[in-house]
Amino acid sequence: MPSKEMYALGSQASVIRDLFAYGQEQAAVVGRENVFDFSIGNPTVPAPACVKEAIEEIVATRQSVDVHGYTAAAGDLAVRRGLADYMNQTYDAGVSADNFYMTCGAAASLTVTLKALVESPEDEVIVVAPFFPEYTVFIHNAGAKEVVLPPDTEHFQISLEAMEQAITPHTRAIIVNSPNNPAGTVYSADTYTKLAALLTKKSADIGHSIYLISDEPYREIIYDGLPILYVPKFYANTIICYSYSKSLSLPGERIGYILVPDCAADAKAVYTAVCGAGRAMGFVCAPHLFQDVVLKCMGKLSDMNIYDENRKLLYNGLKEMGYECVYPSGAFYLFVKSPEPDANAFSEKAKKLNLLIVPADSFGCPGYVRISYCVDPDMIRRSFAAFKTLIESYA
Repeated sequence: MPSKEMYALGSQASVIRDLFAYGQEQAAVVGRENVFDFSIGNPTVPAPACVKEAIEEIVATRQSVDVHGYTAAAGDLAVRRGLADYMNQTYDAGVSADNFYMTCGAAASLTVTLKALVESPEDEVIVVAPFFPEYTVFIHNAGAKEVVLPPDTEHFQISLEAMEQAITPHTRAIIVNSPNNPAGTVYSADTYTKLAALLTKKSADIGHSIYLISDEPYREIIYDGLPILYVPKFYANTIICYSYSKSLSLPGERIGYILVPDCAADAKAVYTAVCGAGRAMGFVCAPHLFQDVVLKCMGKLSDMNIYDENRKLLYNGLKEMGYECVYPSGAFYLFVKSPEPDANAFSEKAKKLNLLIVPADSFGCPGYVRISYCVDPDMIRRSFAAFKTLIESYA
């Protein structure tokens, strides 16, 4: 018999995946142009030209074993050196190749990092609502308990008062995600400064370091001239989990990294534990070809202007209709307050109009829905009639 725990996890339906599958089925019935699928955060902006150029050059000029063979478990040394150079030039990070561990995307980065940090079943990891639902799965897999910090639905920053109450002697780490999925908000320098002061104080009070895990797959998707903040500059005990899925539009290639800066408490021991966790979970030797691709494309980005245009089109359009929307400063999601308390019921009504939007209960924020705008702008325009019909049904 299989593991009951894993069987239960495998049999659980994902609201997002179910909506996406429904959209595919419905398109065959009513026509793809009549289905408005805002369910999934799959980048629609093409990868920058450097990706194709890098792949062609690597395949044409290197021996097969050098393209497809193993790298070191932590990743190719030249790639990690390139990452260090880039982070030092861009953020004055003060890091070296030995601070990086290459991974199969942000999910692997998070699961490995949590496994490296959790020591006891009593350990707790705080997640800040709204949050990516898989965080709870990753935390349980590491053997810890999740503690959900209620959402700040006024500013969608981090409630420091609630955070202070949530921290206990069992708190091992806190996961933050900015720009945020699903709210599209960006944590401010003031938020990080105050959070750092609180975590420094609480770490001293409870007698051990509290690590901040900064999940940054949307790092560069940021608008209105807001700065990209290097979180360890605010709080030394920060571990960064990064993915190229969004910045280079490579979600299917599964490539990213963990950065354990030297300023973090017990940094060398933590990095060694990351290597051990990667080994234990089989997350070693990230895809060789795409390690080399990201090295050649260091600092390059997909065209984020397309997301910005979609953001303005959707936000302004829905606001004019009377929807209450959270202003998105980053990522590619619009967070909208349901006009009725039950966001699932609201989402079902939208579904009948072939509007596929995700209720945010599983994100830890009931009463809201997530609308992904990494879509064709023409689909946004065509969807407005359905959105208008939907909001008018509540008049």
